[in-house]
Amino acid sequence: MVRSLLLSLLLLAAMTAPLAHAQDAPPAEAPPIAAETANDGAIEGRLTGIYDQIDGLSDIEASVEQGVVTLSGTVTSQADAARAAAIAERLEGVVTVQEEIVRDLSVDTSLSPAIATLENSLQRGWEALPLVGLAIAVFLVIALIGTLIASWTGLWRRLTPNPFLAEIAAQAFRFIALVIGLVVALNLLGATALMGAILGGAGVIGLAIGFAVRDTVENYISSIMLSLRQPFRANDHVLINEHEGKVVRLTSRATILMTLDGNHLRIPNSTVFKAVILNYTRNPERRFQFTLGVDAEDDPVAAMATGLSAISGLDFVLNDPKPDAIIETVGDSNIVLRFFAWVDQSDSDFMKARSLSIRAAKDALETAGFTLPEPIYRLRFDNGVPAALTQGERPATPRDKPKPAPPFTDHTVEDELMDVRPDDHITEKVEEERAHTREKDLLDPGRPVE
Repeated sequence: MVRSLLLSLLLLAAMTAPLAHAQDAPPAEAPPIAAETANDGAIEGRLTGIYDQIDGLSDIEASVEQGVVTLSGTVTSQADAARAAAIAERLEGVVTVQEEIVRDLSVDTSLSPAIATLENSLQRGWEALPLVGLAIAVFLVIALIGTLIASWTGLWRRLTPNPFLAEIAAQAFRFIALVIGLVVALNLLGATALMGAILGGAGVIGLAIGFAVRDTVENYISSIMLSLRQPFRANDHVLINEHEGKVVRLTSRATILMTLDGNHLRIPNSTVFKAVILNYTRNPERRFQFTLGVDAEDDPVAAMATGLSAISGLDFVLNDPKPDAIIETVGDSNIVLRFFAWVDQSDSDFMKARSLSIRAAKDALETAGFTLPEPIYRLRFDNGVPAALTQGERPATPRDKPKPAPPFTDHTVEDELMDVRPDDHITEKVEEERAHTREKDLLDPGRPVE
């Protein structure tokens, strides 16, 4: 029985094997030509339906063979032809596109789309007038608010340390308000791309202008720093590099000095900010010095004591700090002494005090018997001594002094020369200039001087 069951199973397997093999075999493919023909037709129908729905492309005809699309017909612009080709390239199954489209150059055909576009633009512009008006109104309101706040001088004076910075802060606030108003208005119009282009262009233009006016910007920043530092006051006697004079005012562009000759001098603030500034007015006590020579045979210590005694006796010379003297050099025929003394510039003119001190020391040395050396020259004669020197009187020696000049009798002029009070003429001219000129002064008397 088992043997019969095995034979039955083998027979069943032999009978079902061909059927299984037949089921596993893949189905026969459709003829290739027929399939491609079907695809070409579908592509052609698809393109024709698309072109019929687009204005300007309805006259284009599409033919497809083996996946190659050939476009023919007429269009009014080259842009329409390029758009038709781009549409065809995006369809699945297209191998390539051959463009044989001809542009219609007739006047009527070319002019009609332009007129239609213009009419459409005017229609859209008319419809957008209320929105444009709203955007303009928003911009004007924001700009007006910014201008009103910027013109509030008292507010900016309280927020900033000096008028110059107050003006800069107000102008910056006004500019920011204008930019905000412009951004809000463009956002209402939906012109975000235009806003980006405007901001980008403004950045590039600002960078170019910054390089072009670099010196002006440097001078402007220097003006800000000087207004904050306050290195001097009006009417201060200063020396800025090689320029000396009294300060008239500090403006946003330059520092104006009145020179000691009475001339106006404008120095750019960028130069003043980097310059070495010597302010003679900050400390009223000022030291002057001068040199006098005595004969090499004289006692220099006694000469210094005599000169210092004469200088100390002058009313305008300060006793604290007291005058002093040193031996500067010892030459072949003289000893050079240097004298120092202090004066108060608020009570005495510096140059006059120095001049009269030299006179007092010189007269005291000569009265005490000290010899002020004169130049000595040695002459060499290769051909003997000239006859003029051998026949006449002996030549004058350096110690032979000429007769003194007669005394000066005009006591009025002498009294004026002896007056060492400060000359206020330049100071008065500075005050007159400041009173009659309306130009803004950045020097603030309420701020400390650096």
